[in-house]
Amino acid sequence: MGKRLIAISFLGILSFLGTATQAVTPDKGLELKNGAISVAHAATEEIRTQTKKVWITAYSSTPEETDDTPFITASMTKVRDGIIATNLLPFGTKIMIPKLFGKKIFVVEDRMHERKVNFVDIWMPTKKDALNFGITYSEIVVINEG
Repeated sequence: MGKRLIAISFLGILSFLGTATQAVTPDKGLELKNGAISVAHAATEEIRTQTKKVWITAYSSTPEETDDTPFITASMTKVRDGIIATNLLPFGTKIMIPKLFGKKIFVVEDRMHERKVNFVDIWMPTKKDALNFGITYSEIVVINEG
């Protein structure tokens, strides 16, 4: 079946992404047009977005920050750029953090300690990178597919 473009608009996106027309990540089928995120998908898929304010931190693959398999996520994939850990969303959920990372897409593939209920933790290649990132309170855009 062919693909069609489904335009998604949501309140507040203009304050984070601006109004210019530009590509978000063409390889993912996302683009920004006049303040709305457009997602190209099969006609049978439903796309919903929502925003949430969360604490954002970073982690690396060091034993003191993870379990005894520091390079394997809770969803059994290898850590890599673009992976996040959170208890808020199901594995495979895609998010953006526009204020901090622009149009970069992150995917939930790891979990945090159960006491972390309103957090997103971004994987970084070194502990120094994670420590330098620190902690911030920011809005995330959750892209739910299907």
